[in-house]
Amino acid sequence: MITGEMKNKVDKIWETFWTGGITNPLTVIEQFTYLLFIKGLDDAELIKEQEAEVLGLPYEGIFPEDKQHLRWHRFKQLGSADEMYEVVSKEVFPFIKSLHGNEDSAYSKYMDDAMFLIPTANMLAKIVDGIDNLPMKGRDTQGDLYEYLLSKIATAGTNGQFRTPRHIIKMMVELMKPTPEDIIIDPAMGSAGFLVAASEYLHQHHEDLFLVQGLKEHFHNTMFYGNDMDRTMLRIGAMNMMLHGVDNPNIAYRDSLSEANKDKDKYTLVLANPPFKGSLDYEAVSNDLLKIAKTKKTELLFLSLFIRILKPGGRAAVIVPDGVLFGSSNAHKKIRKEIIDNHKLEAIISMPSGVFKPYAGVSTAIMIFTKTGAGGTDNVWFYDMKADGFSLDDKRSPIEENDIPDIIARYNNLEAEKGRKRTEQSFFVPVEELRENEYDLSINKYKEIEYEEVEYEEPQLILEKIEKYEHEIIQGIKELKDSLKGL
Repeated sequence: MITGEMKNKVDKIWETFWTGGITNPLTVIEQFTYLLFIKGLDDAELIKEQEAEVLGLPYEGIFPEDKQHLRWHRFKQLGSADEMYEVVSKEVFPFIKSLHGNEDSAYSKYMDDAMFLIPTANMLAKIVDGIDNLPMKGRDTQGDLYEYLLSKIATAGTNGQFRTPRHIIKMMVELMKPTPEDIIIDPAMGSAGFLVAASEYLHQHHEDLFLVQGLKEHFHNTMFYGNDMDRTMLRIGAMNMMLHGVDNPNIAYRDSLSEANKDKDKYTLVLANPPFKGSLDYEAVSNDLLKIAKTKKTELLFLSLFIRILKPGGRAAVIVPDGVLFGSSNAHKKIRKEIIDNHKLEAIISMPSGVFKPYAGVSTAIMIFTKTGAGGTDNVWFYDMKADGFSLDDKRSPIEENDIPDIIARYNNLEAEKGRKRTEQSFFVPVEELRENEYDLSINKYKEIEYEEVEYEEPQLILEKIEKYEHEIIQGIKELKDSLKGL
């Protein structure tokens, strides 16, 4: 997580935006992101130049010879704030907007209407100095910084769009273990957190994919897909993906639930935290999504969507509100029945209600399933997560208790889970039992609580002890009074 020192520095930069007249949180994040992106481009270029020098290889970077003055480490050293403002606003910003000449690329599409809104040279100078002092070591720090910036969006949660904590995203990616051949989508992508985490996982666990031309091309051009209905978030997501080494992600301005989305049997992995709130008009929703469950609830419609867009054998790890697991409406039961009877439900990981604070206190779970079209659910693995490494209040301070490593270890060795009792933190439930309980997937339906017998002293003995303590207190007060008389 982001350190207190980093938070203070970010808050100071935020205050500079605020006092300079930029008060919309999304606008601040967007302008902040542009400058982080400009710095990130230069930092990445410097590393590649050093590596090429050590190896004695020629290196042609993204900054041509006549554009070297547009690099962060160059323009920040210009003699005056006015000079820097002139270069950044009139040259650097147009340069980053045109980085991907291909008009069809996600980056070009969503940077097209991007605007540089920092109004004065002095304000820009303060922000550049502030960003220059941020300890941006490693991709994790950068991801944490993004998460902290996004946490400042005051409107987060009002449209069901609250952000997924990075450590939860990382856990889900580690559970699913993306492969170099996967085609990955997040149909409600926000700032592209799931896609970034999947790309990071591949960098760490399948580095050799970049030595195979076909896989490398797939990674940069045809592996990552994301949809969102907020152009600002699409811009932030596109920059986020580029800064994390994905050249051309397939990011689209699209309502994933609408008739305009024709995707079917296309992806091998869905990673998502779709909106929980809000209802839609039937007219706006793709008809084939309503075939499984006729509903206006977005969380149920997204489950129908995941089933449709996955290829047979494709997998999904998605966050759902608890109501999806035990809701008694026909639509709730139908979607659970569809996943359990016609596909393969593998796991339900119940999360504590504080995971999404300070945005919301809703209780959620992670649902993991495979699209088969022919059933396959036999025993479903349940895990009762009690701690995620952070306090479950609005502060979300780091704590020692953390079930995430245990969840990953147990999920990777499900064979050893078969002997576990219902009183333990994880256990299997056979599909027949789920059917008998109307496909209820709430962990509390199946978990058994072991009560410990506590023996108390006899009431007469407790009263005698109280009388003794009371006598000692009165005696102590009397002695204190006597000692004060002589003063």
